[in-house]
Amino acid sequence: MTDTRENWTSRSGFIIAAVGSAVGLGNIWRFPYIAYENGGGAFLIPYLIALITAGLPLLFLDYAVGHKNNSSPPKAYRKLFRGGETLGWWQVCVCIIIGLYYASVLTWAGSYVYFSIGQMWGSDPEGFFFKTYLQTSDATGFDPRFVSHIFWPLAGIWVLTLIILYGGVKKGVELSNKIFMPLLFVLFSLLVIQALRLPGAVDGLNAFFTPNWAAMMDYKVWLAAYGHTFFSLSVGFGIMVTYASYLKPKTNLTGSGLIVGFANASTEILAGIGIFSALGFMAYTANSNVQDVVSGGIGLAFIAFPKIISSLGAG
Repeated sequence: MTDTRENWTSRSGFIIAAVGSAVGLGNIWRFPYIAYENGGGAFLIPYLIALITAGLPLLFLDYAVGHKNNSSPPKAYRKLFRGGETLGWWQVCVCIIIGLYYASVLTWAGSYVYFSIGQMWGSDPEGFFFKTYLQTSDATGFDPRFVSHIFWPLAGIWVLTLIILYGGVKKGVELSNKIFMPLLFVLFSLLVIQALRLPGAVDGLNAFFTPNWAAMMDYKVWLAAYGHTFFSLSVGFGIMVTYASYLKPKTNLTGSGLIVGFANASTEILAGIGIFSALGFMAYTANSNVQDVVSGGIGLAFIAFPKIISSLGAG
């Protein structure tokens, strides 16, 4: 007796799930701070070039490998060439590491849903995020402190993840994406619209869209652009190989890949518009330059978005 392998209910279900994998923290959280640290507008052009020359071709490759071999990455690559199973298992390991990494950031985002009720970050979102919430330490070694307000939400994120995985392809991954992806776009669009209405937003947009040609000569900017492209499109992690393996025969992979790739890029640019508009507003209120209002880094979105929410007058 053989088990019947599930399929996506439709091509659109696969596209929504694939967009759900590509569009998310990599766009809204990671892209703005990578752009901020690499010159704003100077980063945008290398990123678009990286998307066309590497991101989309590798995305098509992942789709083709998974769809043709109808298997998870280790089996799919083993069928493709001798010794390929090692590559597949390597992708599984990378996916595990990314999952552990992302679960923590999802915990931060989930906590901020609660913090937004009453705007608990007050007038100093940066200090609240690093000192009060994350409780970052200046210690050079391992800090064994137990931070309960991070641990329990993290446990909740893993329980929710396991419930979705238990539901399988149709009732788990596909259904959750059909619920959460439209919600994401609606709420995120509202934040970006509000950010554009703030005084000083134009200065932030100028910093984002004006290319610094001198900075583009720095090879580190190009490395960051290509690295982020792989990260945001979920290529090389085994995710897209696995998703494509559940497609029905004779599916249009090229059209699906183009939709996912450009939906991903559009969301990242939208995220950049929202974040840099908020930075322009913060620079306006502090009477300083956009590049000087925050320290940048991983906390950028958790500093800029609370400012936007505070400007709304209600959580």
